[in-house]
Amino acid sequence: MEHQVAQHKGLHGFEHPDNASGIYSDLAAAIPDSYVENAASAMENQTQDVLGRDPILLEDVEYRPTKYQRIMGRLWDTFHKPPKERKFVQRLDFYLLLYSMLSFIIKTLDSGNISNAFVSGMKEELALNQQERNLFNTAFDLGGLIGAIPSQFILMRIRPSIWLPSCEIIWSLLVMGMASSKSARDVYIYRFFVGMTQAVAYPGFSMVLGSWYLPGELAKRLSLYDGSYTIANMMAGYLQALVYATLNGKYGLSGWRWLFLIDGIIGVPVAIFGYFCIPDFPTTTRAFWLSNDLRKYAVARMAEAGRKPPRKLTWRRVWGWIKTWRPYGYVFPYVLFAITSTYSYFNLWLKSLDIYTVEQVNLIPTGGFALGLVSAYALANLSDRTGKRCPWLLIAIFFRFLSSLLLAIWYIPFWLKMIAFLLPMAGEPTWALLTTWIQEVFQDDAELRGILPAVGGALGSGIKAGLPLALFPTDQAPKYKFGYKVTTVIIFVEFWGVVWFGYMAKRELKQRKVVLNQFGLPVLQGEMLACTYGDLNPFGVEKIPLESGETDMNEVKDLAITDARWRD
Repeated sequence: MEHQVAQHKGLHGFEHPDNASGIYSDLAAAIPDSYVENAASAMENQTQDVLGRDPILLEDVEYRPTKYQRIMGRLWDTFHKPPKERKFVQRLDFYLLLYSMLSFIIKTLDSGNISNAFVSGMKEELALNQQERNLFNTAFDLGGLIGAIPSQFILMRIRPSIWLPSCEIIWSLLVMGMASSKSARDVYIYRFFVGMTQAVAYPGFSMVLGSWYLPGELAKRLSLYDGSYTIANMMAGYLQALVYATLNGKYGLSGWRWLFLIDGIIGVPVAIFGYFCIPDFPTTTRAFWLSNDLRKYAVARMAEAGRKPPRKLTWRRVWGWIKTWRPYGYVFPYVLFAITSTYSYFNLWLKSLDIYTVEQVNLIPTGGFALGLVSAYALANLSDRTGKRCPWLLIAIFFRFLSSLLLAIWYIPFWLKMIAFLLPMAGEPTWALLTTWIQEVFQDDAELRGILPAVGGALGSGIKAGLPLALFPTDQAPKYKFGYKVTTVIIFVEFWGVVWFGYMAKRELKQRKVVLNQFGLPVLQGEMLACTYGDLNPFGVEKIPLESGETDMNEVKDLAITDARWRD
């Protein structure tokens, strides 16, 4: 063991695999021999290694990924992880991530179906006017406004594995009920309660996912979860076209009614799976698919990253949040993002051209959803690999800004206008990247991480309940007098809101004398722990120095030794 440490100190030179730097060699040279001997002795005791790591995290200390695994790890991180961590994360992906995506797909199908149903016979059958299409969304948003925040407080008292699936079963029954609507009034009522029960999903799953995945893993998972929105909308277009062609009029039911029935029926078994797939939190899990050893591993893994577990929520803590910049730093750009969605107006423009069939009007927008999937994976993967959130978040916002600007101009070539309508979907990773960022910046407060997406969603829903009626009145479709002009300005402000969030996060590090650990996550001095051997450290040793400019050489040496064990 002593030889191993000495080897990594002297022979490997601490070279970074992508960008060889003398910093590792300099650090190695600065480590005295006595320090190396003490480190070797500590590792041989198998109680704690030189950096105080939990022994359960040391089982794969000898692991070295092959060249193939390192290459594939650039595409998906589990490829290059050591056996135990790979097994653990793959189980999370199979049960938690896959279920959360299925749940979101089913819910988004309903949201997309409203727009598709309106242009596929619902308007004529229920004798609806143009503005009632927006009012359906208003009723949904009002339900979300009322349901989001109370749901998160309930989630602090009731296990996610019980609360989230139960709400999904109720949601499924309400969606099936929409198929029986005989007037706009019926749709309003169903949409309100559908919005209320659906409001639990976004903040609930973001909190659960953020409690299990590390920084090099989280952005991709949240982007895939959020990307379920695009998958569902693609499915909604194809499903609507298929149902319209095969089931329209079957047993006396219109095609759009069949669509809501199918959506709700699928939702029930998916919800039942949730009772078994959602693992709650690492410190409270009772998931059957996690052995006792993996449960301990999960707790140690998140503790090492500095991610704090849930604790009792009090009004004193809530008041403490209100007096800080944190709620406003996240909610401000989040709400601006939530209220500037314009993609749902694409099919109204297509229908106004009178050159496409009903099926084509439903299918063409799926191209934008495909673009959204590619963008979600690419930006999230780059974000995870570089360890940076802000640059890729700003790129996503720029796509939406450019789209809104082109549509505000309006009189542009047909091909450019088609691109402008498709482009907002390239900016869809905005929510996932922003939410990943707060999971890391606010990792010292699990409840705040859970509440903020709910607050942002509630405020966004409240504003969306009235804003589209003023900016995008259906009788002006597809060219709106003020709509795209206003959203262009709002997205511009959102851009600078994200910059402000980054500035305030850095400012907080200095004020609280917080350091960034090897994951790039903020922890109090004295809480610096070792990195996980199975994952690349995308931040580099330079992030260990204190933000005040002072450098704790002991921490730098510790990281140098740890980094070297797996870098060849």
